[in-house]
Amino acid sequence: MSANLNPRLTVHYGIPATASILACDLIQRLVAVGTLDGRIKVIGGEYVEALLVSPKHIPFKILEFLQNQGFLVSVSNDNEIQVWDLGQRQVASSIKWESNITAFKAIHGTSYMYLGDEHGMVYVLKYDADQRKLTNLPYYVPRNVIAEEAGISSPNHPSVVGVLPQPCSQGNRVLIAYVNGLIVIWDVSDDKVVLVRGNKDLQLQGETASGSPENKNLEVSDCISESDKVEKEISSLCWASNDGSILAVGYVDGDIMFWALPTATSKNNQQASKSHKNVVKLQLSSGEKRLPVIVLHWSENQSHSARGCKIFFYGGDQIGSKETLTILDLEWPSGIESLKCVSHVDITPNGSFADMVLFPTVGEMENGGSLLFVLTNPGQLLVYDDACLAAFNSQDEKKPCVSSGQYVMPIPIVAPCMTVSKLSLVDRDGEFSKALSKIVSTAKLKAPHTPIRSSKKWPLTGGIPSRLPEAADYEVERVYMAGYQDGSVRMWDATYPALSLIFVLGAEIYGKVPGIDIAGASAPVSALEICSFTQSVAIGNECGMVCLFKLTGTSNEMSLNIVTETEKKVHNLHQADGPQCMALFSLFSSPVCLLQSTEFGNRLAVGFKCGRVAMLDVGTSSVLFITDSLSRSNCSVSSLAMISFTDTNTLINNSKDSTSTSLNDGEKGLVFIMTRDAYLAVLDGRTGHM
Repeated sequence: MSANLNPRLTVHYGIPATASILACDLIQRLVAVGTLDGRIKVIGGEYVEALLVSPKHIPFKILEFLQNQGFLVSVSNDNEIQVWDLGQRQVASSIKWESNITAFKAIHGTSYMYLGDEHGMVYVLKYDADQRKLTNLPYYVPRNVIAEEAGISSPNHPSVVGVLPQPCSQGNRVLIAYVNGLIVIWDVSDDKVVLVRGNKDLQLQGETASGSPENKNLEVSDCISESDKVEKEISSLCWASNDGSILAVGYVDGDIMFWALPTATSKNNQQASKSHKNVVKLQLSSGEKRLPVIVLHWSENQSHSARGCKIFFYGGDQIGSKETLTILDLEWPSGIESLKCVSHVDITPNGSFADMVLFPTVGEMENGGSLLFVLTNPGQLLVYDDACLAAFNSQDEKKPCVSSGQYVMPIPIVAPCMTVSKLSLVDRDGEFSKALSKIVSTAKLKAPHTPIRSSKKWPLTGGIPSRLPEAADYEVERVYMAGYQDGSVRMWDATYPALSLIFVLGAEIYGKVPGIDIAGASAPVSALEICSFTQSVAIGNECGMVCLFKLTGTSNEMSLNIVTETEKKVHNLHQADGPQCMALFSLFSSPVCLLQSTEFGNRLAVGFKCGRVAMLDVGTSSVLFITDSLSRSNCSVSSLAMISFTDTNTLINNSKDSTSTSLNDGEKGLVFIMTRDAYLAVLDGRTGHM
């Protein structure tokens, strides 16, 4: 039996709470979110989401797309490299690496990848999409050559912390950064070292070149003081120019260095390497103990009048200071020695910072610039555009920077807080399916159906959208319902993964009844039941109230029945098309645990937390019976099941009797009840007798 079962996850909404790392495909407009438990959430255009689950529940330390190829590469904490096929949503190939992987970078536009390890080695890997195979190629960067050029001992070669192919070099040059501060440019085609930079190049003389206009403790200089003559460890790096002439490096001590490097088109690399104006220091805080710069990104400066860039980084502040993400607008009009900061923005994350990525804006969505995606814990993805950051820059520094967008799940779980949910099948040939299909097709989801609650479009467009309910023959086959702490209930069309909101039943719907004050109507929802045959839904809450809604109401005059333990009141009301509250049952204050209707929906069993069970007649809005507590210890009802069968003689008599109101009068049944203390009771469905 177990061999035939293959349970698997097909639909997933939201950002996992254990999210820890981001990656992006700049061409296909996708974002991948890696977690601490071996999952990867891939997000594209609106309602385009996929969840990849690794066989091992181990955190990912590296995540990178093979740009515009439909593959995603992940490296786990146990150094297993996996290539994910996004189309198939599964691992296409994997390699278990023997040493600790400390750096990884795919070569843009190719299927080749650089890999750096703890022993200072740099290898080249290739993924063959046709053979679905990841291969370790024979080529590698010999560390003994690097050690000789750098003047270090080969047995004690430091680990690699970054590998960046140099732009505009046709893939022939790669920059390798080591943890001890060593920076090397390696020529792949000539198998030789082009440039070596390190801590000894920082021992220069100079003065502060510029300060921040915001009166921060930001300092830009081209020197290191005598007291700073210690080995600086690299923690992050990125290019800061399109041609690979400027490199930004973040250090463990909180500094950021900008290095001027020779490019592939430089005529005199040796002269460039000997220049005393090839590095400047950016210091955010003057404190002795500062946070490491662990994340560092750049985007091109939109101002074409001067050379420069924007730097996005996390870290550099004094230890113990408020957690912030910093954005600096930098310029160097006449070379790196003239570097100055022209603007400074601090973002206070909503939650603890996890990671960030940059997207260039394209198309009509934005007029140039970049989009900043920030991942915070637990599981929040925020989006900041240039307009948002510019507006914040002009405001008081004490005001928080509000993001221009936030990923919001199509099915809210936290805001408002979901308390109960239910997935139900709908007969696609039945009247209920036809009515719902008409609503889905014509209403066009009056609620917003983009993941951002704003006037702006969701900036991601990648992936293949699921089928939308536009076809003429479309029929609703499944619905998903959720109840919330504020007393509201939402229903979605769940026929396809792109869920579509159909109804929102809020407590305010009771307010449409003139002169009626219904206490407890907004209590948290605790139970749900839907009946396709009667096209109705039952809602139970923690105040013991049960509400019956006719989902496909008419404009005719209808009545609302309010039933308590002692009386029944009928109120006539008029309502337009849409959900109509038919009856409210408030028998006692014990929370409702379970709701279960018969096959044709004419009766509804209600299980309460106090261990009692009530049987309701839906057609007449009356109470058939209420049991005493079925459990000696008054434990709550944990399970309900109803079996119906029909008396044939009664059916024949009813068919001849014109005064009979319903063929279901002859319906009999049994109610099976289980309480939390494992007490089982079987009741007559009409009388409540055991």
